[in-house]
Amino acid sequence: MITPMLYEKLEPSERQLWHSHVFEVKSGTLIMPKPPSTAVSDIDWEVTETKEMEQLIQFYGKTFHLWQVDRGDELPLGTPQLMTSITADTHRTVPDFWDKVKDRDRRLGSKYEQKKEVRKGMKEPEIHPGMFFKFWKK
Repeated sequence: MITPMLYEKLEPSERQLWHSHVFEVKSGTLIMPKPPSTAVSDIDWEVTETKEMEQLIQFYGKTFHLWQVDRGDELPLGTPQLMTSITADTHRTVPDFWDKVKDRDRRLGSKYEQKKEVRKGMKEPEIHPGMFFKFWKK
C-alpha cells in the first residue's frame, strides 16, 4: 500500500495497476478479523478496526496473488497474478459476491452490514482519476 502522495508520483500507466480502498472500507467488505484468542471485547475491537480503516481508506494498493486456491492447487503453482479489488458495487464480476461475503462473515464472526453502517460517516478521500484499473475498462 502507498500514500496518495506516492501514488501521484507514479506514471499514468503504473497508476492503472493500483486500486483504491474506498469501496472495500465503506461497504464493510474489508475487515480485520478478530483473533479468536484475544481478550479484547467485540466493541473495543470494532473501535480499533474502525480507526485503522479510517487510515487505510486513504491508501492505494497493488496485489499479486501467488496461489490460486480456488482451483484446488496443493501448492502455489504458476505465475503470480496481478489482482485488483472491487472498487465499486458495479465492478463485481463474481455473481454471488454478497453471498460469499456473508459466508465469510459467518465463518469469522463478522457482519459487513454493521461495519458498513459504522463506516458510513467516514471521510472519503478524492480518488485519483488515473486509478481506474485498466481491466475494468470496456
